[in-house]
Amino acid sequence: MNPFVCAFASLMAWSAPLALAQAHCSSDGTPAPAALFERFISADCEVCWSDPATPAPGPSALVLDWLVPGTLGDEAPLSAAATRDALDRLASLGRTPPVGTDVHTAPVHGRPAVQLRVGLGPAVNDYVGATMAFSTAPVAARRPQAWTYYLLLVETLPAGTEGTAVTRYLVRNMLEGLWTERDKLSNREHPAWSELRPMRIADGARPERLRAVGWVQDAQGRVVAAAQSVCR
Repeated sequence: MNPFVCAFASLMAWSAPLALAQAHCSSDGTPAPAALFERFISADCEVCWSDPATPAPGPSALVLDWLVPGTLGDEAPLSAAATRDALDRLASLGRTPPVGTDVHTAPVHGRPAVQLRVGLGPAVNDYVGATMAFSTAPVAARRPQAWTYYLLLVETLPAGTEGTAVTRYLVRNMLEGLWTERDKLSNREHPAWSELRPMRIADGARPERLRAVGWVQDAQGRVVAAAQSVCR
């Protein structure tokens, strides 16, 4: 079946029970991450993936593992889980693909009245519904802003599984976009945006281990909000 047809069918299938599903898999009531901690691993470097000395942050950080396509292409030992999204993310950071492991960290600059919520619906065929909602303080007298958002499907791989000695948070799919404010808003209006998307489950990923992760950056590239879903 055409993937666009699949996506539409999946969206229709999970949109009705989404409110109920989100009550169990959402960021509601979870502590907001204080930082992003991203590990980029070359698909050529199997030993990097299994390294027990893999860099790790404190408990308040949002950890992500990106498998980056390597020079060996499909012959790379970790090529099955490598994604073009990892290359796109590196490009947005102004970094080149690593030979081994590269780490990027960024603080989350919380702002008053800024809120971010993510949620994950049930898996339907090869898709899962992911949501993201963002709101800011009233506009008042300031210039309209633009916000870059990232919405990810992340699979948690416990230590001792899939060849890893540490727990991994493997990015399986990524949606990146831009939200802009309208030119004129009343002083009392809270700008708000949302996304409701069917996202494809990568081959080999286990749906029960997936969660939604998201963050929002301002025009200067600073992370102003981050969130991750928890299934209760």
